Amino acid sequence: MDLWLIWLIAAGALVVAEIFTLTAALGMLGAAALVTAGAAVLGLPLPVQLLVFTVLAAVTLLFMRPIAARHLFKPEAERFGVDALVGRSAYVVSEVTDLGGRVRIGGEEWTARAYVETLVIPQGVTVDVMEINGATALVYPRE
Repeated sequence: MDLWLIWLIAAGALVVAEIFTLTAALGMLGAAALVTAGAAVLGLPLPVQLLVFTVLAAVTLLFMRPIAARHLFKPEAERFGVDALVGRSAYVVSEVTDLGGRVRIGGEEWTARAYVETLVIPQGVTVDVMEINGATALVYPRE
């Protein structure tokens, strides 16, 4: 079997493995194997092919993988507006039930409902905002 075909099969296997792992490392090794297959087609001897593969694999893993990893694992986007209120604490201004009530979130008064329908949250309790539904905060008492 020709060496270029072996390199091509290795490149394909590495790319398929990358699809299942999503680590970016195997894909870069597959790219190095693909370029090495091109070097084999040109008739370069095996030691030169191994050198080409080693250099390309090292360069892509050392320099390209950190860039790819940064794009794969982006930090959570900044929340703003009413989405930023979810998870904050609030102070119950008037008793909160599943029908209604009032809470103060960061200096603003909001209509509120209990996150669990059977809860009755008395005035003066600190709660967590679980969800915002329109202009109503769904809250749960802090333990």
